[in-house]
Amino acid sequence: MSIDVARLRSETPGCGNQAHFNNAGAALPPKPVLDTVITHLNREAEIGGYEAAAEASDRLENFYNTAARLVGGLPQEIAYIENATRAWDMAFYAIDWQSGDQILTAQAEYAANYIAYLHMAKRRGVEIIAVPNDEHGQISVSALEERVTDRTKLIAITHIPTNGGLVNPAAEVGKVAKSHGILYLLDACQSIGHIPMDVQAIGCDMLSATGRKYLRGPRGTGFLWVREPIIETLDPPLLDLHAATLTGPHSYEVRNDARRFENWESFVAGRLGLTSAIDYALDLGLDTIRDRIYDLANQLRAELDRLPSVTVCDLGEEKCGIVSFTVDDHTPAHIKETLYAQQINIHTSRRTSTLLDMTERGIDALVRASVHYYNSEEEVDRMIRAIASL
Repeated sequence: MSIDVARLRSETPGCGNQAHFNNAGAALPPKPVLDTVITHLNREAEIGGYEAAAEASDRLENFYNTAARLVGGLPQEIAYIENATRAWDMAFYAIDWQSGDQILTAQAEYAANYIAYLHMAKRRGVEIIAVPNDEHGQISVSALEERVTDRTKLIAITHIPTNGGLVNPAAEVGKVAKSHGILYLLDACQSIGHIPMDVQAIGCDMLSATGRKYLRGPRGTGFLWVREPIIETLDPPLLDLHAATLTGPHSYEVRNDARRFENWESFVAGRLGLTSAIDYALDLGLDTIRDRIYDLANQLRAELDRLPSVTVCDLGEEKCGIVSFTVDDHTPAHIKETLYAQQINIHTSRRTSTLLDMTERGIDALVRASVHYYNSEEEVDRMIRAIASL
């Protein structure tokens, strides 16, 4: 299936304002998502928030079916959570951590996750082991296997790191986790809506996702998927009257589905908008989306490689839509500001985002240009010209 880029751009109001290459930060939402959110917010203003939610109850419930379809799971395995970091936290902090437990992670792990590992090391005395990369710069599956012990409690990796352009071999990691009966938490913040996701093929037990990046959903939305047999083994770090029921003066009962990780108050219009965004992606097809993104990213890398002052910093055997690079004699911050003045949106990534990886590579900061299927080849050429003229 081919993508009708002209149609998709016409359905994306932001395409008329700038060339947007910050999709790994927050993508431009399509008009159906905007209309869904704005319509519900207007309805809240017209009749009240509770009343508008009641009116939309069937559509709100359908979110769980739609998100489950996206990842190949079941509706009862889905929790609607306000962002990917909090979704990841709800899974991680629900694990019964004991002193001496080991966490195996990757060199390019995102800082927010790594801080949580350190937090748990301080609180409970767990051990953190960052698995070395292979020759492609992605997590080494053989090194991961070698580091598994009887104390390994969790394998947790970021599927597509925030910079570096790589796609970690999530399914191969899943085989290691399954063969040893180890919990496996996958941060899919950058991969959801970017590439096809199938939790059964990957073999993870928990997956966190956001709405605002490649899914093109509203900010302040995300979800958590937890494999059904795992749900009741996890003790949520926070509970309210939605996640649990008060059954007596001294008793309560926690839900037996993934909604035990939710709380009662949420961005209702956002849930409807996220459902719309997922439907939009599913209608296009995730294979088609991936192929278009990869083609544009490969074009961008090839053209950057031809510029003598540019160093492309991407790693991985499989490279995604995130393209990272540096330019001689120009800081990433200066490049971002210069291109923004020309209506070209890019972003920067600093060492603190993926401290282990960037320290190992001796990089303090880099430019991150992340393409999406609605970007055009002409926009890529325009960005190349802007960089060449620095």
